[in-house]
Amino acid sequence: RCAVTHFRPVRGDVSVRTAVGAAAMEEPAAHNGSAAGAAPGAGAAARPPATPEGMALAYGSLVLMALLPIFFGALRSVSCAKSKNSSEMPETITSRDAARFPIVASCTLLGLYLFFKIFSQEYINLLLSMYFFVLGILALSHTISPMMNRFFPANFPNKQYQLLFTQGSGESKEEIVNYEFDTKDLVCLALSSVVGVWYLLRKHWIANNLFGLAFSLNGVELLHLNNVSTGCILLGGLFIYDVFWVFGTNVMVTVAKSFEAPIKLVFPQDLLEKGLEADNFAMLGLGDIVIPGIFIALLLRFDISLKKNTHTYFYTSFVAYIFGLGLTIFIMHIFKHAQPALLYLVPACIGFPLLVALAKGEVTEMFSYESSAEILPHTPRLTHFPTVSGSPASLADSMQQKLSCPRRRRQQSPSAM
Repeated sequence: RCAVTHFRPVRGDVSVRTAVGAAAMEEPAAHNGSAAGAAPGAGAAARPPATPEGMALAYGSLVLMALLPIFFGALRSVSCAKSKNSSEMPETITSRDAARFPIVASCTLLGLYLFFKIFSQEYINLLLSMYFFVLGILALSHTISPMMNRFFPANFPNKQYQLLFTQGSGESKEEIVNYEFDTKDLVCLALSSVVGVWYLLRKHWIANNLFGLAFSLNGVELLHLNNVSTGCILLGGLFIYDVFWVFGTNVMVTVAKSFEAPIKLVFPQDLLEKGLEADNFAMLGLGDIVIPGIFIALLLRFDISLKKNTHTYFYTSFVAYIFGLGLTIFIMHIFKHAQPALLYLVPACIGFPLLVALAKGEVTEMFSYESSAEILPHTPRLTHFPTVSGSPASLADSMQQKLSCPRRRRQQSPSAM
């Protein structure tokens, strides 16, 4: 039984700047930790079928690993939207981006297919491994940085750094890269490099999953939909894209079997028998995590904008995602065929919150919510213009008097302080 991985290009953060996977399936891998597929039926004679316990453990682990980046990525997307650090500012997907996204994804997928047909897979995968090695280190470092801050002592010598690249000079100077980091970030980068070397040398499934989780969490955190309508356009377009390339052609299958990169989460079905050296994997593409995840994160920010101290839409969409992913695995297990997961995830993630909005009478509020308005909440907005009267001389005298008067400091009681 062969696994099929789908690929979609996602713009934005380094964690998802390249193609990401999109389908759940079982896969007899070519080597330990890799995700190279085999033809349907291949490998069946080489290894015994997975046990029910092993399959349950693999599928349950995949579902759990998919939920973690969505949940924590959505929470971090709220603080990311309010961040004043230019290096952590989210990238907003507009309705125009969402409408052309499936077309760009299809062209990228077809280009990869032709690329693998014309050129040697060995050299292409070597280049992709180096590319994802760099991306994985940066994504994993950004992921673990908030958690690692708790382990540093208070007297740790933490120095601030800034990586700045500009173009032009004088008034025409334009920033290309403006990245701020400190000594703690360098320590996280060193730890992430150890995982990167492990993945590059062994292609082990644990290292693959660490990079995959980091990619997914960064994608949910840093890719923001500007409103619910854009989310519906994006998910609807990729719904058609997913179904067409899985059931309509063999392009997705060919690319999936040829592409070696941490663009999917894998878990061995024979872990109980072989331990960490297991090699019969079930898998889930990162596209099935990132694409619904950014929509779920949008609903969390919508919940917060309502200021009702409830996260109804977030939890509803989160449960809907669990339902859709479970249905995908069930259908796949029954028919023993690769399934486009967005075929089940998109109706669930859109339909469940929409039914809740209809029941609560908040459909208008949901579709009128603009997430992009909260990206820079610290920016002052002038809502009305003050009226000014009097001659220029009198206004100048008034301003001079205000500047010359010393501002009295308000005394505070010890309890208030």
